Amino acid sequence: MVQKKFLYTQKPAFTFKKWGRKGFSIFSSMHKVVQIATLSTIYLTFATPANAERSLLVATNDTLQPIKEQEVEEVVVSAQRIPVAFSQTARIVQVIGKEELANAPVHDLQDLLKFVSNVDVRQRGGNGVQADISIRGSSPDQVLILLNGIPLNDPQTGHHNLNLPVSFDAIDRIEILEGPASRLYGPNAFSGAINIITSQKTSPSLIGRFSGGQYGLFESALSSSFKTGKLTSSLSADYKRADGALKNTDFKIGNAYYHGSWSYPTGKLEFQGGYTDRGFGANDFYTPAYPNQYERIKTIFASVKATSEGTLHLTPSFYWRRNQDRFELFRDFAGAPSWYLMHNYHLTDTYGSNLSGWANTGLGKLAFGTDFRSENIWSTVLGKEMDNPVDVPGENGIKFNHADNRSNLSLYGEYSHHFGPIDISGGVMANWNSSLGRKWKLYPGFDVAWKIISPLKLYVSVNKSLRMPTYTDLYYKSATNIGNPDLQPEEALSFEYGLKYNNSWLTTHVAIFERWGKNMIDWVRQPNETLWYAKNLTDLNTKGIEVSAKINPSLLFGKEIFIRSLDVSYGYLTQDKASGTLISKYLLDYLKHKIDIRLTHGICSNLSASWMISYQDRNGTFTLWDGNKYGSEVEYAPIWLVDSRINWAKNQFTLFLEASNLLNKTYFDYGNVEQPGVWAKAGIVIKLGK
Repeated sequence: MVQKKFLYTQKPAFTFKKWGRKGFSIFSSMHKVVQIATLSTIYLTFATPANAERSLLVATNDTLQPIKEQEVEEVVVSAQRIPVAFSQTARIVQVIGKEELANAPVHDLQDLLKFVSNVDVRQRGGNGVQADISIRGSSPDQVLILLNGIPLNDPQTGHHNLNLPVSFDAIDRIEILEGPASRLYGPNAFSGAINIITSQKTSPSLIGRFSGGQYGLFESALSSSFKTGKLTSSLSADYKRADGALKNTDFKIGNAYYHGSWSYPTGKLEFQGGYTDRGFGANDFYTPAYPNQYERIKTIFASVKATSEGTLHLTPSFYWRRNQDRFELFRDFAGAPSWYLMHNYHLTDTYGSNLSGWANTGLGKLAFGTDFRSENIWSTVLGKEMDNPVDVPGENGIKFNHADNRSNLSLYGEYSHHFGPIDISGGVMANWNSSLGRKWKLYPGFDVAWKIISPLKLYVSVNKSLRMPTYTDLYYKSATNIGNPDLQPEEALSFEYGLKYNNSWLTTHVAIFERWGKNMIDWVRQPNETLWYAKNLTDLNTKGIEVSAKINPSLLFGKEIFIRSLDVSYGYLTQDKASGTLISKYLLDYLKHKIDIRLTHGICSNLSASWMISYQDRNGTFTLWDGNKYGSEVEYAPIWLVDSRINWAKNQFTLFLEASNLLNKTYFDYGNVEQPGVWAKAGIVIKLGK
């Protein structure tokens, strides 16, 4: 059940939590703009007001902690850079809370998000192996993924955006901001943002989960929180493996993660780091002509952030992320033809710094910020040819012979104010990118909300957004795919309006939106060809409607009943494209109709069940592979997907039995990449401490 929760002080507060940065590596690629941004951030890091009085709300652009609070129902999230009361927001933010995560019949992020309204999860490999996420008909490269506010998008390709090192049990909540967010978080938040927030308990706790299932599935996970003096720490690690439900879909995935928070008199310091190592059979992932594909991915990241408290709130932060990928078109060269001489190797380094600040004045709240980001790649196929090739880490005799880098600098400004029943928020992002002729461009946005009668609110939002092409879009070249180094950035103007109604037992909204896209990037081909090539589509206009209702039966009836939670939503999308007869690989294959139902209910003492049901009707077609050659063009078939879980819980122990794709349907998220049928598993969760 998706939750929208309140945290009361004098008013309920609302902010999109945890935005952080860390600088690292590749100093040879830095230009003057890098030095200016970094020096400014370092200077302002130590510009904390020494004698500022502790305010009622200790806030940054991404974190809002009340000092004197009366907790009604949690949660603090954000739809703008300045903290405002929840009742004054003019955006749709969905929050999946800890209770729903614990009861969900899934144990990875991508399987959970496929049951969220207007979120499209297109999987190649289930169980957290690999998937692409879109919001409101976007491409996977147009959604910003954050871990405790740290951006994890990969400049090579959106296929790597979900290489997350965190155990599912360590996640405290997930925040989904629908619609463009470039004015908040920069170019990658083209159509929305998903922020995964980990648990940060101050009391000692330990959670262990162990499970097994069909097709050789084995999972183990440990997560722990503890406090030592002023330092609060969270640790998690997990490992899972399976032989795979289909041929060449085996996988092994290991994750390790740490998050620490150290408090001091005028604020706090947060730092986190993680590592994931995953290898998997990639049957038909990128072409059915060569089904014996394999991929090995290693991702490491680290970040640090300081938060100051006072009249002027400042949050400087730094981050670094490295992703190394080896893609084998022929697994271990088994059965490879003579023309296949080498696997593809890629390494991306992304690092950056961010400074955010805000102040409450007599004329309203003012926020400002600056963000610097450097994106670097070394590869055997992507980028410009290198004069001096360099060794591929961990691979004997293999050298990177292509590379590229680019820098992005964003400046932010925002103003918000409360005028009785009307709340307004307006801001702008000024963006500069080294690959765009070093020109500045502006991306403004404006939100307004009007409380018609309590608790009914009308809202309107207008925002402009930006997305840079990935290095795969620009440079990839193979027998079936050709990149385009002349691609232009995507831009869009989005308009949204709707109604929200919230009372003690019902949270509901209706949203109508339209996005006018310019230079939209997709991989396309002509109907009579097999070669895919990257292209800027002249126009791509997306229209949609979303209806969602969350019911809390215990508050409605004043007592616990059979149904404990119910969330129902419907999303409709349509696109007007100026692409002629071109066939789309990603962007034009969207979910036209999507119904999502999330239900938790009791059965008897200590026994309960949860259900996630989704109806998906995908627009678009794919060219059917008959085992030897491509055949006719076929449409995606509508499908009902059902995941279910039965829990028996007593004291510190929970036993569970769950199944995905309970109806055992055969379906495709991407053409010719068949998804598993029913997959059952059972396990135990042990919780020690609070």
